[in-house]
Amino acid sequence: MRVTDRKTLRNKVVKGVFRNAIKDTKENIAAGKVKEAQELLKAAIKALDKAAQKKVIKKNTAARKKSRLNAAVKKLALKK
Repeated sequence: MRVTDRKTLRNKVVKGVFRNAIKDTKENIAAGKVKEAQELLKAAIKALDKAAQKKVIKKNTAARKKSRLNAAVKKLALKK
């Protein structure tokens, strides 16, 4: 039970990091800030990769989230 508590806490921290990174990126996309969105996309990809590496989320889930974020940022960049 103690091990489960430790791992649950670590997983929550890792999930929080990538969720916040994704949220920040989406907010900048909605605001139309291309440069900021591109910078935050890099941070989100890094956070998703770390979460997948630590097996907090599956590899395909991380890949799907990265792909969708990247497509949204590209769409915004092409629009401007």
